[in-house]
Amino acid sequence: MMRRRSFLKSSLLGSGALLDTPTALSAPAAKASPQFPKGFLWGAATASYQVEGAWNADGKGESIWDRFAHTPGKIRDGSTGDVACDQYRRFHEDISIMKRLNLKSYRFSTSWPRVQPSGRGAVNAKGLDYYSRLVDALLEAGIRPFCTLYHWDLPQALEDLGGWPNRDLADYFADFAAVLARRLGDRLTVWAPFNMPWTFTRNGYGGTSLPPGRNDLGLALKAAHTVNLAQGNAFRAIKAASPKATVGSAYGTEPMYPKTNSEADRAAAARCHAFRNLYFLNTAMHGDYSKAAFPGEIPYEAMGFREGDGSTMKVPLDWIGIHYYLRLLVSAVPTAKAPAGASIDPLAGIRIELANEGPRTDGGLEVWPAAFYDLLMQFTRGYSSPVLEITETGCAYNDAPDAGGRIADQRRIAFYRDHLKQLARAMADGAKVRAYHAWTLLDNFEWQHGYANRMGLTYVDFATQRRTIKDSGCWYGRVAATNRVQE
Repeated sequence: MMRRRSFLKSSLLGSGALLDTPTALSAPAAKASPQFPKGFLWGAATASYQVEGAWNADGKGESIWDRFAHTPGKIRDGSTGDVACDQYRRFHEDISIMKRLNLKSYRFSTSWPRVQPSGRGAVNAKGLDYYSRLVDALLEAGIRPFCTLYHWDLPQALEDLGGWPNRDLADYFADFAAVLARRLGDRLTVWAPFNMPWTFTRNGYGGTSLPPGRNDLGLALKAAHTVNLAQGNAFRAIKAASPKATVGSAYGTEPMYPKTNSEADRAAAARCHAFRNLYFLNTAMHGDYSKAAFPGEIPYEAMGFREGDGSTMKVPLDWIGIHYYLRLLVSAVPTAKAPAGASIDPLAGIRIELANEGPRTDGGLEVWPAAFYDLLMQFTRGYSSPVLEITETGCAYNDAPDAGGRIADQRRIAFYRDHLKQLARAMADGAKVRAYHAWTLLDNFEWQHGYANRMGLTYVDFATQRRTIKDSGCWYGRVAATNRVQE
């Protein structure tokens, strides 16, 4: 469905796909600022369902995303992740791109049904071997492998048993974590059990935009509690299997600003921060839910909370992973009806709106770099300067190749330049950030939006699997090479 273009240069790589090569990435721009500390890790992030393809190859089981994408009407452009970027077969090419971009960290996720087709019991040797080969290839290229265990592709067989609201999944997930840590833990030291747990529990079980689309807030509360139990169980399973492991988690976070300066809106913004940003972090840090997240009493019974769950959830995370994409305006809920462009979350008793003062990406999100600084300082001050990893930031701009094959995505360069300056500012003010991962390495399957939003540093022609590094990728490669934000 993609238009075919002519390209300036291409080289044939191991699996047969074509990669367009950029100009040298090591030459610094004429003017540069600011400088990042020695040893800072520049990286990129992807997720298994979004890039791997091979959805039913080599013994892989069905995931909830396979089922969801194969259901007519669920994906904006009617597409699926059946092939996506075909990284399962082409990962050596993509590692070559990482090397060209001077990257030193790659955050990828594992497909649970690729490793355990039914989500429990028997291990699929071919699936596990794939991740072992990926880790070896990354290490050989001088790139740190960073594994997110779960980036939303639950085995459909476990969803058929009730999905995340079924607390048995906390134990099944720990078994899955142990399988991977025993196989990879001698070489891989950075692990995140979950990616954006608030998003997939709230929108998958309490809404319809993500699978399984159950649209039941009660199930969302149960799912979130199971995930908190699973986070603790996975932490211990990884540590037991791999003494070298460091474990955090990759949280979807947004800075929350009160819609007005009223006391009610300020309280609502604080509650939204506790409910959305800290729901899965406070449980790890303190072993309980924060009363600040709810307008009334903590709904322990609705969650399915049992005696002893606090000690299961409480684990000393080694670092905290932060995503940043947008800022939110929050207000108290005066009525049951939200105005246009806003949504009400009855669990927290808040009304949420997307801010729209700044420019918009092609995906419709506001660009507001200063909020990135605010978010980092909020976590720095709130948790006594923890070690932070920026696990995702990025933007959707749908620039296509010109007649010569170049993708001159200047808006993406401006996005990263401005956000990295805010990152440097936060680090100068005490934020202990050790790595930054751009979302994403490749244009890919962007969940319910399908292939409508291009967020990669590399352009992918999905009809041919040809990769072309965009101007933004070349720019980011110079940042990584010089450890400076390029002007």
